[in-house]
Amino acid sequence: MKKFLGIILMSFLFCTNIYASESIKKDGFIIPTDDWKDKIKIDENFEVNNPKDKIIIIYNHGSDVNDVKSKNCFWIRELRNWAQLAGDKINDKEIMVYIHCQGKLEGDLGAELGKRGMWMKKWEGPYPGTSKMDRRVEGNLEVIKKFVNMGVPKKQIFMSGHSCGGWATLRLTAKYMEKVGGGISLMPACFWTISKKFKVKKVGYEEAMKKFHKKYPGMAEWRQAQIDIIKEGKAPVLIFTHPMEPFEGLTSDWMDDVPNFKRVVISEKKTINGKKCNTAGSDWEEPLKNLHIIDFADCFMHYHPQIKEYIASRLE
Repeated sequence: MKKFLGIILMSFLFCTNIYASESIKKDGFIIPTDDWKDKIKIDENFEVNNPKDKIIIIYNHGSDVNDVKSKNCFWIRELRNWAQLAGDKINDKEIMVYIHCQGKLEGDLGAELGKRGMWMKKWEGPYPGTSKMDRRVEGNLEVIKKFVNMGVPKKQIFMSGHSCGGWATLRLTAKYMEKVGGGISLMPACFWTISKKFKVKKVGYEEAMKKFHKKYPGMAEWRQAQIDIIKEGKAPVLIFTHPMEPFEGLTSDWMDDVPNFKRVVISEKKTINGKKCNTAGSDWEEPLKNLHIIDFADCFMHYHPQIKEYIASRLE
């Protein structure tokens, strides 16, 4: 019971400490901005004028729970980098960033077991029915279909996301790459702080995974089953990871063995290209504390040209 309460406390602290207080719980297009400190605005109208001249990035949020419903979707500070990219042009085609809220989705196991879900030691898998992750993929396929029906060419639609949204990006592109132009996955993770919790840096990857499988066999096997699907897909996805972030920081090296993956490993520090990273605060200059959200920080703008280069390569 104490361990369970510890997990819940960890997730509570994660939500309250690393995210800005203002949340967005809707779908819509991010209004482009030129200044990092500009107010973030969302256009909820599902309209795309001149669709053949647009590049659509569908952005998926992370999650503070695993297989159950969440009260949250997006946080203001995670959208700031996307507000900077929105409105830019690649080959005379304008980037539009569409945020897709899926907090209300729930997996079959989560509905049965509640918040503890797959973290119950007695659950040994396999997963029964349809998971929340599967439903997230299905929900994105529906949105992609809507854009295609509007006249947006498939190759100009890109799946993206942070954390669990980044994992959903890997899952969707692995099985349905023919439906999109590409994927941009940011800090892909959806299994809590396994890199930190199982002390990968100290004991090494193999020993840490043994402990993970022994303590949470169902969760570990379910995670590995998803990795196998992602590996088999070999989708040409752009991925950003940081070795010192607590979730999958030191458990992501399997990605290096997947053909077509374009993985960018961010430095071990809280800087990018020598620039200190700020994420939030009253003046949006609060120093970065948690490396899992380094892609929310202003220093991550260093990678905007690389993201646009990737998109341009997929349009050819």
